[in-house]
Amino acid sequence: MKSSFLVGLIGAGVGPSLSPALHMREAKEHGLSYVYKTLDITELGVPAEGVGELMNDARRLGFDALNITHPCKELVIEHLDRLDETAARLGAVNTVVFTDEGAVGYNTDTTGFGHALRTGMPGAPLGTVVQLGAGGAGSAVAHALVTQGVDRLVIADTDLDRAQARAEEIRRHHPDSAVEASHVDKLVALLPEADGLVNCTPVGMADHPGTPLETSLLRPDLWVADIVYRPLDTALLQAAREVGCRTLHGGHMAVYQAVDAFRLITGIDPDAERMLAHLRELATAG
Repeated sequence: MKSSFLVGLIGAGVGPSLSPALHMREAKEHGLSYVYKTLDITELGVPAEGVGELMNDARRLGFDALNITHPCKELVIEHLDRLDETAARLGAVNTVVFTDEGAVGYNTDTTGFGHALRTGMPGAPLGTVVQLGAGGAGSAVAHALVTQGVDRLVIADTDLDRAQARAEEIRRHHPDSAVEASHVDKLVALLPEADGLVNCTPVGMADHPGTPLETSLLRPDLWVADIVYRPLDTALLQAAREVGCRTLHGGHMAVYQAVDAFRLITGIDPDAERMLAHLRELATAG
């Protein structure tokens, strides 16, 4: 079995990413030699459209795999030899593995959130779920929510057209699902009927402080999940706990997408709980 790996992360502003530390610490636990490099397109002066050339350069230099993040997840697809079913359905790739048959693209964001929801929010009611945000991350989460058995998914965004486009996309791939689009100004009517709320907007990040909705709309029997993981304890989650809601921080999705990517790259099942504890350690250290 292969025991040494060279992996990279392509994206804009990826310097502060926790992925290198997460992957390399877990690899050490398995006795692997594992080097994980960030390839920041901003620092390298490479436009997002140059992701294909950068990927090919990495392969020639001996990289075994790449993680792909904003703004290259969709642009990298035309440069791949094959897509797995999930990545093809989403039209976005966050993991590329170089094989003898070529470059294969995967998307572990969807599986990552699915695992996070099952393990971090066991038994949560899935009747009606409101998702805030219809962007790229919202696509992965929406697919995961429908796959996990949500009866009715409402995607709310400040841009109604974008929410409608995302809802149509989900319905196209999941024709038996009940997926609706709405504007965030309808939350006052939507949340009383909801079992769960998922924040897929950047609001709550260190650079985007605050909450994505009026916290007075929260109630104790509503579960609340956030995909923001820096910080782990967002203002939304703090407010939700104060009301009495069950909460799920974004570190769960971050870890489980890394778990799935690590497995694809190495063929080894990582210890998700150990990686989650490591993420908490990294987040606490700032």
